Amino acid sequence: MLTPEENDLLTRVEGDAPMGKLMRQHWTPVCLLEEVREPGGAPLLVEVLGGKYVAFRSPDGKIGLLDELCPHRFASLVYARNEDCGLRCLYHGWAFDTAGNTVSMPSEPEGSPLMSKVKQPSYPVKEWGGYLWAWFGDKNAVPEFDPPAFAPTEDTYVAIAKIRLNCNWAQILEGQIDSAHSSNLHSSDMVPARVDRAAADSKGWYRPTTDKAPRLEAERTSYGFHYAALRRPAKNATENQYVRRTEYVAPYYACIPPNASYNVTALIVPIDDENSWFHFMAWGPNAPDTETWRKFLGAQPGVHLDQEWVSFRNHANRYHQDRKKMDLGDFTGIAGIPHQDIAMWVSMGPIANRTDDVLGASDVAIIEFRRTMVDAAKAVQGGEPAIGTGSGRIPQASIGSREGVFPKSIDWRDITADTPRI
Repeated sequence: MLTPEENDLLTRVEGDAPMGKLMRQHWTPVCLLEEVREPGGAPLLVEVLGGKYVAFRSPDGKIGLLDELCPHRFASLVYARNEDCGLRCLYHGWAFDTAGNTVSMPSEPEGSPLMSKVKQPSYPVKEWGGYLWAWFGDKNAVPEFDPPAFAPTEDTYVAIAKIRLNCNWAQILEGQIDSAHSSNLHSSDMVPARVDRAAADSKGWYRPTTDKAPRLEAERTSYGFHYAALRRPAKNATENQYVRRTEYVAPYYACIPPNASYNVTALIVPIDDENSWFHFMAWGPNAPDTETWRKFLGAQPGVHLDQEWVSFRNHANRYHQDRKKMDLGDFTGIAGIPHQDIAMWVSMGPIANRTDDVLGASDVAIIEFRRTMVDAAKAVQGGEPAIGTGSGRIPQASIGSREGVFPKSIDWRDITADTPRI
């Protein structure tokens, strides 16, 4: 459990909160590229880390990220015209290019010196891995963009499902690194099967184990931490063990153990202290196309979600839980793996009270996450660099989760992509 002060350190990101300062020392994924695909298209409201911005692609294809409110009288640039020169505010016609330079002030006298004095705050951006990334830290020390583990190259295929959730980022992240819950919450969708390793098809995911009580081991790393969930395999449990190694890359994402077809990553970005963007990705050459992925997860805009990425299923309507289906054997009665998770996260309230929760042996990863990130927030509060930055940083593209049945003689930390499975 945490103290109230530690819980605030872990969860609060707005203003001068240490965790928000930590996150601003990393490139932040602020929206999907599909949301700003059209040159000259409508500006997109971007909500992240307690701030509001507008992202837009100019008619010539350049992309920009500016503060949302026009500096003149604070009208929203979400309504602005997207012209050749930049975004033109509807109120008085002031216009700003992708770098935030003021390029037009038709309401001011010709030759007014005001135009050279006004600059709309803008932010360095990078297009990569299906996301628009932004730098909110020191603009005089913008680091080179470090490709994430889920998009190690520019041409890596990434299918992304996106859902807006009314709960804090940390309880979502804790759910993504909690291996033990899958044997219960997702037991109707992640089922034991006669497979050599985790597998997937259009109906569900499969695992070579019936073990619901994994033994967990964790180790802190320069970029966050990793841990292994060690289970008895379906075959030859005396000599072998089923290993699922998860990598948490602070502060935004977790590489979840893959299946035989594709890799899986969860990325969580705070909107503010009590709301978050949840992204769930399948990536790699054999990953399903985006629409197939979203359909499988129950996360299609216009079908399962509204145009703001908010699910039609929610806590008020119990995520359309089907009790008759439960009577027939479905464990949760909630369709779709993500919504089973979301029901649990949101039910905790906007910010879970970690001061008196009861943790058990299966919560090793949860404990490590809390310790790692509270310590990291305290370090930033004390003036130290953010976790995953500085001289000890390693390229994120070199980080990878692992899964499979291996001899017990092999340390889970030493498993690579080339380590032979049983």
